[in-house]
Amino acid sequence: MSNMDPIEAGKRERGCEDERAFPLGCFAREDESDDAVFYSTPRKVVHLDDGAITTLGRVYAELLPQAGLLLDLMSSWRTHLPEGFKAGRVIGLGMNAGEMADNPQLFKFQVHDLNRKRRFPYGKNPNFEGALCAVSIQYLTHPICVFREVQRVLCPGAPFIVSFSNRCFPPKAIALWLATDDRQHLDLVTTYFRLSGGWTDPVAEDRSPDVGRGDPLFVVWARKAQPGG
Repeated sequence: MSNMDPIEAGKRERGCEDERAFPLGCFAREDESDDAVFYSTPRKVVHLDDGAITTLGRVYAELLPQAGLLLDLMSSWRTHLPEGFKAGRVIGLGMNAGEMADNPQLFKFQVHDLNRKRRFPYGKNPNFEGALCAVSIQYLTHPICVFREVQRVLCPGAPFIVSFSNRCFPPKAIALWLATDDRQHLDLVTTYFRLSGGWTDPVAEDRSPDVGRGDPLFVVWARKAQPGG
């Protein structure tokens, strides 16, 4: 964090109360420069092969409501909803306007840096009916804060689906992610759900479509708990 002033560095390390339970430096990154600069150039690539994309689409079809209001968190130029899936409105929240403008499945989008502004730009009762975060969870420096915010904006019973593979931009991934393997990543994301609170028991799955040959795919998901549940 040598590129950051001490006050800002301290704020980044502190995060939410539950994040402070992790060892110091877990959520630090090799490159702590402004994410807005890093993501300013559109990268119109997919980070999964065709088999993993197809499988992710099946997961979405299984868990997300048709015709619902959906939040695509850390959005880019593809959301990977499967062909024939009749989404209602899909709202993108991401880092690059050019990428999101090219996403045919987004109804509208907003540029928003979750590592600087953990509060989503939505009111008290936005009532999203589902949320998804594809192959980007490793870049969150305040994941538990963000998971609490996802829980806030969802309707009771709505799913939050987090997917990832074995690829990343290492300089922008948190240290804890780089120090752990795929199975431990499943455990880590499960821990994010448990510590943030307000969810049903999270489900962690290896959904890799072609083990040993294609891209692996891992999914952790839970639903916002019903009031009093």
